[in-house]
Amino acid sequence: MIIRSAKNTSRTANWRICIYGNPGVGKTTTVKYLTGKTLVLALDNSDKVLAGKDIDIADFNRTKPDEEITDFIVDMPNLSKQYDNIVIDNISSFERDWFIERGRATKSGINNELQDYSAWTNYFARVISAIYQYPVNILVTAWEKQVPITTANGQTFNQFAPNIRDNVRDMFMGLTDIVGRVVIKPEDGSRGVIMEGNDGVFAKNRLDSRKGCKVEDLFNFADSNV
Repeated sequence: MIIRSAKNTSRTANWRICIYGNPGVGKTTTVKYLTGKTLVLALDNSDKVLAGKDIDIADFNRTKPDEEITDFIVDMPNLSKQYDNIVIDNISSFERDWFIERGRATKSGINNELQDYSAWTNYFARVISAIYQYPVNILVTAWEKQVPITTANGQTFNQFAPNIRDNVRDMFMGLTDIVGRVVIKPEDGSRGVIMEGNDGVFAKNRLDSRKGCKVEDLFNFADSNV
């Protein structure tokens, strides 16, 4: 067991951030605002928006999601030394491809079996924990969906949240420092990130005091010395 003092711990060192939103809101484009050497694991092959940027792309064979992510995790010890930032883009696409390939292996060749859903829970927990353990900044993107929420007094409402299965989403968001919803301002088309949650949006920020910001300012932490 290693014991260390919180006095010497930087809140923003080796951060883990997840941004989510509808396709086309600029999640992948946000990568260009990262400083330092960056590697993008292109899980949904949407990296063309980064063309011309000094960013490395790791192509991903979507027909072999299990084998491809295993190879990536095996490479993580070396990658975490070579790069300042690693981007996982995007986990919603990865989840979908994983279930598609599991469905191909069933008798029907299409439908998933019951054990696939319980297998995904353990599988995703191992994958994200394996990636998160290394000393490197990690940005994760996801699509969004609306999740029905029931309060203690019985009130029900829909909340925007990252689009991954319910049984892994809470665990994943608990491990992540910032979870922000990317939105486009209809008045002028500018993009921002909601970083404080409410009944309608899941968001959190344990790195600084911001409740929201422009996408270009996401990685400029407001009080990084705290």
